[in-house]
Amino acid sequence: MFGVSTYCLHQEPLAVALERLSPITDCVEVMDEGLHHLESVEPLESYSYLYFIHAPARGINIASIHEPIRRASIEVLTQTFTLAAEVGADVVIHPGYYAWIQERDHALGMFKQSLKELTAAAEDLSVTFFLENMGNWEYFFLRSCEDLPLIDGIGFALDVGHANLNGCLDCFLAHPTAHYHLHDNNGDDDTHSPIGTGTIDFVAVMEAVQRNNVIPIIEVETLDGVTASITALEAIDPAVSGT
Repeated sequence: MFGVSTYCLHQEPLAVALERLSPITDCVEVMDEGLHHLESVEPLESYSYLYFIHAPARGINIASIHEPIRRASIEVLTQTFTLAAEVGADVVIHPGYYAWIQERDHALGMFKQSLKELTAAAEDLSVTFFLENMGNWEYFFLRSCEDLPLIDGIGFALDVGHANLNGCLDCFLAHPTAHYHLHDNNGDDDTHSPIGTGTIDFVAVMEAVQRNNVIPIIEVETLDGVTASITALEAIDPAVSGT
């Protein structure tokens, strides 16, 4: 089974997006931003999906060196954890960033403190969360495999498109992974293109997905791109399994 992110319908209200995805998948990752921002789980309760939630990322920085911003970011994510607990969803979060290279060590300390606080909040709510690798955006943590030790003990969410932008997909594919975001690109821009239209080797990706025994989430830009991606992935599956 392939899960689908509501990102492909981000210009539609969440209720419309959930309805339109129902013939396609039984697993949905809610992009908790814009029209899909969750004030409550009421929109989700009308469906029997297996849910994941991609926590808000815009304006959120758990590595901020400014304590009020860091604290507010933790509060927002903890609220996401609270909603996730109500529908049994795991949560994907971003690792944060620093504005100047000279601030990296300070930001790293804040990042580690935030992970302690988020881990405690998740344990209190019996929620699992994963940290996602970032694209080719300067000053974000977790852009390359070198940063994986920073999240030791916390699940890793591999965004294969982001890894392709940084030239480190092979390294990430070798790492134990709890969650996958699948989309394609040509290695230059984060286009969230349909699978099979860029430069990513999805045979290798699907081999890693099968090794880790998780449901991958298709996170492409359009609904047509989602259906095309499912077709492409279904063609790959027999080759991966050897049947």
